[in-house]
Amino acid sequence: MPDPTPTHHHAPAAAPAQAAVLLHRPDVVATINARAGGGHAQALAAHITGQFARHGLHASVHLAQRGEDMLAVARQAVADQVPVVVVGGGDGSINAVASALLAAPHCCSALGVLPLGTLNHFAKDLNIPLELDEAIANIASGRRLRVDSGEVNGQAFINNSSLGLYPDIVREREKQQARLGRGKWLAFTWAALGALRRYPFLRVRLYIDGQPHWRRTPFVFIGNNRYLMRGLDIGKRSTLTEGQLSLYVCHHTGRWGLLRLALHALFGRLEQAHDFDVLSATEIHIETHRKRMRVATDGEVLIMQTPLHYRIRPASLEVIVPHETASAPGHDSADKLWGDH
Repeated sequence: MPDPTPTHHHAPAAAPAQAAVLLHRPDVVATINARAGGGHAQALAAHITGQFARHGLHASVHLAQRGEDMLAVARQAVADQVPVVVVGGGDGSINAVASALLAAPHCCSALGVLPLGTLNHFAKDLNIPLELDEAIANIASGRRLRVDSGEVNGQAFINNSSLGLYPDIVREREKQQARLGRGKWLAFTWAALGALRRYPFLRVRLYIDGQPHWRRTPFVFIGNNRYLMRGLDIGKRSTLTEGQLSLYVCHHTGRWGLLRLALHALFGRLEQAHDFDVLSATEIHIETHRKRMRVATDGEVLIMQTPLHYRIRPASLEVIVPHETASAPGHDSADKLWGDH
């Protein structure tokens, strides 16, 4: 005879708590670089909150004084399974928040971008609007696109990484800003002149598809996908979904050779230059006699142990982009044959 006593199935104790979190979870968590507000950060945060509300989205907006603050907000938002994690700032800030999403094993949050920096390369390459209210509207009504990211020794980058001249210039620029109180661009100019005066060379061994290539060069540049090298689009990317790293290595050339290369770039004729090599690969291994070296990733400089292992992470980051943004690989014919010189 069946036991008439009803059986009660108790949900785990954590379930009601989790349900409560989901019930009160915002649609959007935004972390904003407080310095991007031009001294009006609180007003900026209020405006962003209001604009999201106009689109029917509940946004929790946080002002961050440091990169660590942005990371903490992003990590918590990912842990809470917030649908959209928004970053407001330049490419360095976007990199910081993107790295939190990339580090989460089963991240279900998409990245929303408010381009509040100076150059905004990542936003431009994905056709994300540069005007604030339009960028918010894009987050509310755009589509999700999975894009590639790059990685060097576990450090993510969304635009590019470099060795040699550029990290030296950034390091000197930061010193001048801190010590002499110079503005960013003035400090950059003086730092660049100083670096060119010293003009240090790197002796590197590059392994591409298992084949070693020795180079003595003033800089090595690795891009997340291919950079265009001709016309007015120079320095842009037509796609972030090709699943390739792009490698650019300047030859052993003097200051005049580097100036000639810069002039080619300025007039959109970089593909005609003979002073550097270009290659695409999924992994790049770089060795040097130095045990540690400065490495720039999206404009931020870190000291890393060598050797350096670069790899592409295809479709690793979900970003909200306009509906017309291309997702198919681009077809730029700027690649040059790799040759030992």
